[in-house]
Amino acid sequence: MFQYAARPDLLKDRVILVTGAGRGIGAAAARCFAAHGATVLLLGKTEESLNQVYDQIESAGHPQPAVIPFNLETALAHQYDELAAMVENEFGRLDGLLHNAAILGPRTPLEQLSGDNFMRVMQVNVNAEFLLTHAMLPLLKLSDDASVVFTSSGVGRKGRAYWGAYAVSKFATEGLMQVLADELEGTSNARANSINPGATRTSMRAQAYPGENPASNPAPEDIMPLYLYLMGPDSQGVNGQALDAQ
Repeated sequence: MFQYAARPDLLKDRVILVTGAGRGIGAAAARCFAAHGATVLLLGKTEESLNQVYDQIESAGHPQPAVIPFNLETALAHQYDELAAMVENEFGRLDGLLHNAAILGPRTPLEQLSGDNFMRVMQVNVNAEFLLTHAMLPLLKLSDDASVVFTSSGVGRKGRAYWGAYAVSKFATEGLMQVLADELEGTSNARANSINPGATRTSMRAQAYPGENPASNPAPEDIMPLYLYLMGPDSQGVNGQALDAQ
């Protein structure tokens, strides 16, 4: 496990957008960022789930979050621009962006993977990441210390049979991170890195490994040290790195 002890006010006054914030790692990250002082923008497609995370953060007495229902699979380019305009009007800048939302798609040989399924996974896991990053970059550059964190996977660093579109999408995610990081290097106060969460007790993990005992994996809350490190000021100067949470 990545070793890092975050001070309680690590993210004080920071504005951080988390995609897929309604459950799993996204929800854990949102709660964790809020507990360390951040105003968290909860983005996801299921408003009911986002509202539950909102209530958990608010009842804990942390900074009031914002709920942003947004479907990454169907959103058009202009809707990302409208989202960025809303964030600018409400918050004035963006200090952090955690790309967490993703779909698994069918785990099947490439030969049996339909074009529609391939395109759907790429739309959510890659195209939406690019469009959201593109829209939010001007706001991130307004921050004194901005961090973009992409979520990768072990199969995004070494391809494995039957991981299909998901593995390809995670290779693309690593590439997007590297290109962005290289462009940000020395030109702004923003940085970009990726996290491989590793085996974690989430519904996606259960979908991918139905025969596995979920209790054998750490909970999303247990892998948060790396997320906190990358979103806070202690990781200034860390850019273009592919890191492991476990």
